[in-house]
Amino acid sequence: MFIFHRFRLNKQSDSGIPRTVWVLGFVSLLMDISSEMIHALLPLFMSTTLGASAVWIGLTEGVGESAALISKVFSGVIADTFGKKKWLVFTGYALGVLSKPFFALATCMPVVFAARFFDRIGKGIRGAPRDAIVAEVTAESVRGAAYGLRQSLDAAGAFIGPALATILLMFFTENYRTVFWLALIPGLCCLALILFGVENVETEKQYVKEPLKFKAFFLQTSLAFKCLLVIGVVFSLARFSNAFMILRAADSGVPAALVPLILVGSNLVFAASSYPLGKLADRIPSSKLLALGLLFLIASDCVFALWQTPYAVAVGVALFGLHLGASQGIFSMMVAKLAPDAFKATAFGVFNFLSGLATLMAGLLAGFLWELYSPAYTFAAGAIFALLSLLLLTVLMRRHLIG
Repeated sequence: MFIFHRFRLNKQSDSGIPRTVWVLGFVSLLMDISSEMIHALLPLFMSTTLGASAVWIGLTEGVGESAALISKVFSGVIADTFGKKKWLVFTGYALGVLSKPFFALATCMPVVFAARFFDRIGKGIRGAPRDAIVAEVTAESVRGAAYGLRQSLDAAGAFIGPALATILLMFFTENYRTVFWLALIPGLCCLALILFGVENVETEKQYVKEPLKFKAFFLQTSLAFKCLLVIGVVFSLARFSNAFMILRAADSGVPAALVPLILVGSNLVFAASSYPLGKLADRIPSSKLLALGLLFLIASDCVFALWQTPYAVAVGVALFGLHLGASQGIFSMMVAKLAPDAFKATAFGVFNFLSGLATLMAGLLAGFLWELYSPAYTFAAGAIFALLSLLLLTVLMRRHLIG
């Protein structure tokens, strides 16, 4: 309540970041606590309790994450056509919360697959309108900091969730289902925060209530935005699910009760680096930060591919967290900057739709390489795609096609 009182009095914080961005950040924090309490344990639950193969796990994770990204394009179109962004955000979070009990009740992989799918659909529905709200209420001079702040709070939830899962496993010895039920609590709190803490921030623009023509959208976007789409696709091919880091940690001798700490470490670094790197992106070309993020990703994949010890896992996880901090919020900032004003939500949706297709292919490829060859091949493939992304980004920067 203190937080709400403070931001009612001041529309913006001392940093110039609007109240709405802060509230959405805390919404993301609560939902990520709920989701990551499940996701940190889900690969082990699938492989041990349900006896799923690496291909099943790769398919479930790849389809789930792709569903989230692909569905953003539809919520983006709806948001730009009809407005009502707050209620689209609420619907997306509600769908994610309602899917949580099915993880606890699952006795076979199809149930987990369906729960994961609908959970991620909810993520997709809320993503584009939420990112568009941030763009609408934030001045361009602090947009990198705003996206970095929201991403930092999101990542904070992503390390608090696995930490809670680890602590709860100590009390409920490898009883994954109990932890899954408890994950409902922060999810329900998240919905209450949206209802009472997020304001409607619709602008005075008139929404045209007719289907959006994608041809018109692409005609109105710049060459720089189209180049960003290409970078996003190749980048996503290099970044597969966190599930494979968790499985690698388990194979490296990390005790099962401590495996959730893999996500804790990754997201702790992610949360700590997102805001300062976002502020830095307001002062230097954002493409340079993307290049730095790719270097971190290449280094992380190489560590996971070449060494199989708990210490190597710790180094690889830290590098992966730095990679996220130098890319996630930066991509959002670049989309907001390069997209036409009338199509902000659609631009986020299209960007994530194409990235989602690439993520699906990356998840399937990672699973097959793991199953048919070895984990080293999975991470080596990620490093190769990251290197290709870096080379493409360098070419576009030298030709001044992306800033």
